[in-house]
Amino acid sequence: MTAFNDESAAGDALRRTLGINRRRFLSTCTAVATAAIAAPVLGASPALAQDRDRGHDHGGDVLVPANKRGIILYTVRDATGRDPLATDLPSGFREVFKQLSRFGYRQVEFAGYGQHANAPGGASLESVQGAKLLRSWLDAYGLRAQGNHGFIPPSWPLTTADLDTFKKHLEIANILGMAHMGTGGDPTGSAYRADWDVAADKWNALGEIAHREGIKLYTHNHDAAYGFLLDGGPLDPQGNPTRSSGIRKLEYFLKITDPKVVWLEMDIFWAHVAQYKFHTYTAPDGSTREKVFDPAGLVVRNNKRYPLFHAKDGVVNTTNGMGYDMVPFGTGVIDYTTFFSRVGDRNYHNPMVEQDNAPSATDPGQSLTHAKIGYDNLAALRKRRH
Repeated sequence: MTAFNDESAAGDALRRTLGINRRRFLSTCTAVATAAIAAPVLGASPALAQDRDRGHDHGGDVLVPANKRGIILYTVRDATGRDPLATDLPSGFREVFKQLSRFGYRQVEFAGYGQHANAPGGASLESVQGAKLLRSWLDAYGLRAQGNHGFIPPSWPLTTADLDTFKKHLEIANILGMAHMGTGGDPTGSAYRADWDVAADKWNALGEIAHREGIKLYTHNHDAAYGFLLDGGPLDPQGNPTRSSGIRKLEYFLKITDPKVVWLEMDIFWAHVAQYKFHTYTAPDGSTREKVFDPAGLVVRNNKRYPLFHAKDGVVNTTNGMGYDMVPFGTGVIDYTTFFSRVGDRNYHNPMVEQDNAPSATDPGQSLTHAKIGYDNLAALRKRRH
């Protein structure tokens, strides 16, 4: 069975299933300053791991190069959050980094900077000193921080406190060596064009601030953001439009934000859930029209706007309202070979393995086991031979 993402057959498949800037300067200085701290932590040199990675790339056939294979730490949040004094399993950032590096990962995306209080560095590393410690461990294990689902100011216009906090997170991102910083939420939860206009103004302003610090600011999607914008037809009693022109919310956001300062991270799983859920809309004239979402096609049309992906997988489930149940990466039906082949630019994109339900209440090692499965399957993706 295939997922609903083949451009030429998307409608049929769905119907069948339904029925030296500042950043570089800080990054380099931090790496040099922490080298003496980092060196004793790891016995094996990252260079050895890189040699191993090159040996598994199989020339030009690999779809995700070794240095682009990443994971968002939300997948293993139980491991970073568990008490190292109460388990022999990897716990806290340092030991989790060590394990992920052993699996082969070369990039991580943060989901905040908190860990168990008994782990080295303490409960919160959301500070300049905490970032320096995290950077020392990343460097020791041959990992690069590629993003964070962190703080996006809730206020607009920005309050002084929110602006200061945002700038602090940019400073932390620079210390960690991130090229990108973002959020796990949508720009707005609204379906109305006017609210997306306001969100675009806010993100353009935030993106400009981040750009001045050498950081690309990105927003991450869930399924709702690829639903249809309400931008036409009769108005409801509150004066809001009730019908759609057929443009999707994030497609509109892409058009009205500055491509030089605002970026996106596509969660490929949730984009496929959107494909399943949002395939018809009510046009301004009241007719029902079909328009099946093609996630890879949207990326192809806006390729440089999508530097990051969440690579999570699913098996078909037409009873849960989403179309899929989440499973370890590479064990589901979403056709990642086709997706990554179509979007191309393999040396630009940064896929992050993610599985929201990887932690287990009964198997404390499950999330790391699933992280290993995800890495192996990401590394195994190859171009199809014709």
